Amino acid sequence: MSKTEERVNTAPNGVPQQGRVAGPVAPPRVSARRRRPGVIALSLALIAAGGAGVAVLLLQVGNRTEVVTVVRDVQVGQVLTEEDLGKASLALDPAVKAVHADDLKSVVGKRAAVELKPGSLLAPSQVTKDNLVKAGEQLVPIGLEPKQIPATALVPGQKVKLVHVPAQGSTDSGEKSDAAPQTLDGRVVKASSAAPGTGIVVVDVATSATDGPTAAAWVAAGTLRLVLAAPDGG
Repeated sequence: MSKTEERVNTAPNGVPQQGRVAGPVAPPRVSARRRRPGVIALSLALIAAGGAGVAVLLLQVGNRTEVVTVVRDVQVGQVLTEEDLGKASLALDPAVKAVHADDLKSVVGKRAAVELKPGSLLAPSQVTKDNLVKAGEQLVPIGLEPKQIPATALVPGQKVKLVHVPAQGSTDSGEKSDAAPQTLDGRVVKASSAAPGTGIVVVDVATSATDGPTAAAWVAAGTLRLVLAAPDGG
């Protein structure tokens, strides 16, 4: 072999550079991860739960109902106007009884059977087409001290008995001390909130036109007591 060939085929360190055939290259080692069935099952369950939650949310958003709301204070017996009412769209529970927006015109002109507050939904039972004080009746306001107020809330339409309790140390002429007290039938039209400081509640009670003056006289003398009647009016 000539020197020229040695210079071409041999590097200074004696390792051939040209014409060399490379040997097989081993692929890089990749450590295989162990698959955990529990982790995979949990991931699938979370994905399924998330999908179900989104589906429920979409159904709730899509299943909305237009209802009538109250936008101004309305007192008991007051006639409703369109300015007193508004509309809202919400997902309504079937157990909630509310006036639908399509029926707004039907409640305009009716009277509030209870006191209505802004921001509340209007229920069909909260309005009436009847006058709260009917023909042949009179309205008697009765002030009740805290100790005279029943624990049961007084609501419009509730039937009551107006009881005459003679003042201490006095009896009506010709009346025995063990005689049953005189009573009158009445119906609650409105009950105010307790007055600050005194706690007195004023209850408007509708009575017959013939009983109205008598009840008013008992109120003036401080001898009237209000008793809740049985649900059947007895």
